[in-house]
Amino acid sequence: MFKSGFIGIIGRPNVGKSTLLNGILGEKLAIITSKPQTTRNRILGIFNREDAQFVFVDTPGIHSPRTPLNRAMVRAATDTFADSDVLLLVVEAGQEIGPDDRLILESLQGNATPKFLVLNKIDLIRREQLLPQMEAFRHRHPFAEMIPVSALTGEGIPLLLDELWKYLPEGPRYFPEEMMTDSSERFVAAEMIREKILLLTHKEIPYSAAVVVDSFKEDEAKNLIRISATINVEKESQKGILIGKKGSMLKEIGSRARVDMEKFFAARIFLELFVRVRKDWTKDAKRLREFGYSE
Repeated sequence: MFKSGFIGIIGRPNVGKSTLLNGILGEKLAIITSKPQTTRNRILGIFNREDAQFVFVDTPGIHSPRTPLNRAMVRAATDTFADSDVLLLVVEAGQEIGPDDRLILESLQGNATPKFLVLNKIDLIRREQLLPQMEAFRHRHPFAEMIPVSALTGEGIPLLLDELWKYLPEGPRYFPEEMMTDSSERFVAAEMIREKILLLTHKEIPYSAAVVVDSFKEDEAKNLIRISATINVEKESQKGILIGKKGSMLKEIGSRARVDMEKFFAARIFLELFVRVRKDWTKDAKRLREFGYSE
């Protein structure tokens, strides 16, 4: 029996949803940092097995939004509720139910989609901490399954896939077997640049930066890809910090992003980066659409 279906990965910010997706795929598709709200868009990752095609949808962290950008991110996540065959609510193992968890649980009321509680980061806790947490969530919602995992080490992921298979409908492969994502190469490149901004800068700068890939040109004969991208920020002061003294910060961002791109695209990368000010773009509906964040 061959099965296929869509699995939405949901949860509050910073519980390891993207790490889980990467752990399942065995490839770094979604960017990862320790900063909350790293993921801004829905990212589709495809995992193939002889008996199934699992189509995972990684989503931004669900939280109480305060800006148009945050509202667009939460909407991207909650839209997944209706589009999934199974929902994975990812929580941090050993942690109490927090305000954002309660917000998500309330929004799931009345939704008939089977839901798994995935307790992530079990490598960081004592196992006896799991049972009280599982009981607390069981009282809040009728989960179909509760699965402890470590997205970082891979522990529990084979069990998660086996249990998911039981809930998927029979069906064909939706995507070619060699395909890992439906995201464009430009999107993947832009995300890799944005990840380095998140890792190398602080305070408001990571959340005020939007990356747009202006050109992506492949030279197959030379196994070379030429990429030109613009980092958009909200203030002149942010632009100065991103460029750095004598361009040092921009060079470091480009250097680190290029290493990841060369590994992912299996080609040499020539990368050009520019910084542009787009005043208060996180509050501007037109700019949000232009940068790929429609509210």
